Amino acid sequence: MEKTSTYNWQFKSIGGTSRIAISSGEDLKHLGELDQKLWTVLSCPSSGLEFDQKTLDILDSNKDGHINVGEVVAAADYLTSVIKDADKILLMEDKLALDEFILENPEGKRLHDSAKQILDNLGLQKDSISLADTADSIAIFSKTKFNGDGVITPASTDDEALKSVIGNIISCTGGAPDRSGEQGVTAEQIETFYTACEEWSAWTEGGKDSAKLPYGDNTDAALAAVNAIADKVNDYFMRCKLAAFDSDSAAALDVQVARISEISAQNLAQCVDEIAAYPLARISAGSSSLPYDGINPAWQAAFARLKELVLDIDCPGKNSLEEKEWLAICNKFEAYTAWKGSKKGESVEALGAERVAEILKGEGKAALLALVEQDKTLEAEANSIEDVDRLLHLYRYFYSFLRNYITMEDFFAKDRLAIFQAGSLFLDQRCLKLCVRVSDMSKHGDMAGLSGMYILYCKCESKSKGKSMDIAAVLTDGDVDHLRVGTNGIFYDRDGVDYNATITKIVENPISIRQAFWSPYRKFARTITDRINKMAAEKESKVSSELTNKAATIQIPTTEEGKAAAQAAAPKAPFDIAKVAGIFAAFGMAAAFLASALAKLVQPWYTPIIVLFVLVVLISGPSMFIAWQKLRKRNLAPVLNANGWAINASILVGIMFGAKLTDLAEFPALASVDPKEASKKRWKKFRNTLIILLLAAAAGAGIWWKISSDRNKKADKECVEAVIEQAAASEGEAPIEPEEAVSENITE
Repeated sequence: MEKTSTYNWQFKSIGGTSRIAISSGEDLKHLGELDQKLWTVLSCPSSGLEFDQKTLDILDSNKDGHINVGEVVAAADYLTSVIKDADKILLMEDKLALDEFILENPEGKRLHDSAKQILDNLGLQKDSISLADTADSIAIFSKTKFNGDGVITPASTDDEALKSVIGNIISCTGGAPDRSGEQGVTAEQIETFYTACEEWSAWTEGGKDSAKLPYGDNTDAALAAVNAIADKVNDYFMRCKLAAFDSDSAAALDVQVARISEISAQNLAQCVDEIAAYPLARISAGSSSLPYDGINPAWQAAFARLKELVLDIDCPGKNSLEEKEWLAICNKFEAYTAWKGSKKGESVEALGAERVAEILKGEGKAALLALVEQDKTLEAEANSIEDVDRLLHLYRYFYSFLRNYITMEDFFAKDRLAIFQAGSLFLDQRCLKLCVRVSDMSKHGDMAGLSGMYILYCKCESKSKGKSMDIAAVLTDGDVDHLRVGTNGIFYDRDGVDYNATITKIVENPISIRQAFWSPYRKFARTITDRINKMAAEKESKVSSELTNKAATIQIPTTEEGKAAAQAAAPKAPFDIAKVAGIFAAFGMAAAFLASALAKLVQPWYTPIIVLFVLVVLISGPSMFIAWQKLRKRNLAPVLNANGWAINASILVGIMFGAKLTDLAEFPALASVDPKEASKKRWKKFRNTLIILLLAAAAGAGIWWKISSDRNKKADKECVEAVIEQAAASEGEAPIEPEEAVSENITE
């Protein structure tokens, strides 16, 4: 939205561009009048930045993950409306004097009173409040019964009975953290607790009906005994029925001797699971009763428990259990099972029926809810205490944020880092200072190429801290010969934590004019090397293949006659003297040509220098010019845009400034020299010089040949013209065309 402002804004050059200068409290007061077209940033993420996270959260008032211009202006208006001297905001101090609050403003008065309340709660007698004072909310509220958060603790009341009930509620519901740091309860938890008490009490009353307790107080134990052996009893009766149905199957349904034989040699006390899989008792075809004697040893304890709690009561004096008696016993538990399935209020069951009844008899619920309401009456005051902390965060960090939002001043400063600079990357004997966190690699695919910068994308991992991140590191100086995907380095974040860094992607662009000067020669040398290697590999492969084929087809003579025949079958090639003469003639002509070319070049003496200079300009000039153009236009904005920023102006990384963003290794002048390394450097220097001289010689020879050829043609033409004129004058014949004459002369 375009705005009209009569305020006299000041401008200054930052990063080679004119930008707004925020240099006074008055500038902050009129920030809302600043045209958005003049802002460097229109929006930035509220996380993933090297900045105080709480301040970022405060600025992101709508919690959408971004901080826009409107939110920044609102923060500036809020600060300047409650603080008398707005110039002090630019000092970025972490404490604020109490007399700096504007008491005529209701908001300023509220914050002033809250600041005094904080100091009183902490027992401090001073005329200023700092971030350290407001940072520990537990210390601020630790000595207060009520703090406005709607949570009460045992310390909120002097009544011992209520203290006990609060403790019971915490144990049953888990409670809620209080601002004081203690565990307390909310109104919702109080309601839930008392509802559970009422439901559990009503359920336990329903269980006192004798019809639901066929075995009295032992009903639950009796049900457990029945359930423990029910499957085996039912299995026994079914086996008996099946044996009666088919008498031939009785042996298969009964305990098999073979299975017992398999474990007979083992310690049977350790084979309980195997024995328990056998039938409960011996199978008798047509039997409808389970004899008490002869129970499977693995099930005797469970059956004895069943007999004690159930069978001796329902079937006293009997030695066997009929199937119909067993079914009747199982049916007696239906009402009890249904009642147990309807249990409610389990969360308070651990308190016991007596304690639950005691809690329900008292008036604790109303008293506790009243305490919660009393605590909530201080909500505004408690929130004001938190507002003081938010104010101090803005007071301390807001101007620093503006320097990275409106002007990008911190990025171009010598002694400060921008909030998007994540740390430093060390690799290949250099330190890259411009490293930006990458939130989404997919968005960097197209945007990063528009920056015109040489970017190394790295995966960084710190196993000791369990952290990982992706970064984009901008390379602005040095060579790139040894940089490729997979190269490792070390990344240090702003806190000094080290990460193992690995290059995952490279966006290539010019780095420096020096690098651009050597680039054509390096490409040429690389191309020649690659082609030579390719030709050598092909030749080696061809020779190896030929040797292999010949070795496979050769026949070794086994007799003296065969050897003689083989020697006679392979006559020696005759000596070709013409071929040798041709080779020497070619070498002689080449040597004569080079000697003639060199003789021409040294006359005059400065001709080789001029030719060499022209050659270097022709080869390196275009590359250097293109690099100079791109280096002047390197722009960080596309990289930040890919990270979720909305950049409103170019953030140029010029040649001089860019060189400061990459530190190269520097060795002391008196450092000992590695002979091998020195030899490599001398060879590299000699190689580069030789390549340049050879290229210069080739170019000079070509130029000389062209000039010499043109001169010879011109001289021949003039000579022919003169001869023709003389002949025509003496004989009176028609003159021949010069071109035809020259052509005939050349042909002859």
